[in-house]
Amino acid sequence: MADSAGAHALAAIDWDAPWLAPLARLGRAAARDALQQGSVAEALNRLIVAGHAPDPGVRFVPQQALPAGMAYEAFVFAQRRVPTRDHLHDFFNGLVWLHWPRTKRHLNALQAHVIAQAGVGATRGPLRDAITLLDENGALLCAPPALAGALAGRHWRRAFVELRPLWRNARLHLFGHALLEKLVYPRKPITAHVFQGPTAIKDVAEADIWLAAGASAEALGAKPFNPVPVLGVPGWNAGNEAPCFYDDPLVFRPPRGA
Repeated sequence: MADSAGAHALAAIDWDAPWLAPLARLGRAAARDALQQGSVAEALNRLIVAGHAPDPGVRFVPQQALPAGMAYEAFVFAQRRVPTRDHLHDFFNGLVWLHWPRTKRHLNALQAHVIAQAGVGATRGPLRDAITLLDENGALLCAPPALAGALAGRHWRRAFVELRPLWRNARLHLFGHALLEKLVYPRKPITAHVFQGPTAIKDVAEADIWLAAGASAEALGAKPFNPVPVLGVPGWNAGNEAPCFYDDPLVFRPPRGA
């Protein structure tokens, strides 16, 4: 890759990290290709053309393909082409497209619809803000109701210590590509904006189908997200085996009004 910083970041990805398990097979191949051939967009496209990844309904193109003055979301919707830079952020965006194609197309269509109606102003507006939050930093939690409720209420010790056995029946599916980018260099404060899903969902393919339907304009407008520090998930950080891990008020903040 021409961008040495981008190449260094791609090489730094730990594909054995538990949160990357659903993306690791295609991610390893795409990262290796991008490092060897120099283009993130071409590496992603080659996975699709070779049949190694399902067709997401878009192709990836260099950033220069985006016309000056045209909104990114409107271009993707109209052209079915995703402008892609040779760095970590856009690499994970492409990887999410390959694994969550229904949800990515749905969110893009919502964005494009708002832009067509209202244009691009100084602010995005509440719906576009919610879409962007999910797209950049979102995750889907599929957990037993008691666990989901404790997390939504920010009752951290209950969720992560008292109810720890319930995590065997829970999945936190990371969706936001900026979130995945941050986790290349894991830090305790990294927090996802979590959308609640049904417990029965077990894998990303099922999660994609559900989220594409569940993340409606009405649902997103209701501000459905709650914060979850992702390294608190059992098995995602060795330090969280100690209950005192969750006593850090700068990360595991108390409920509002507490």
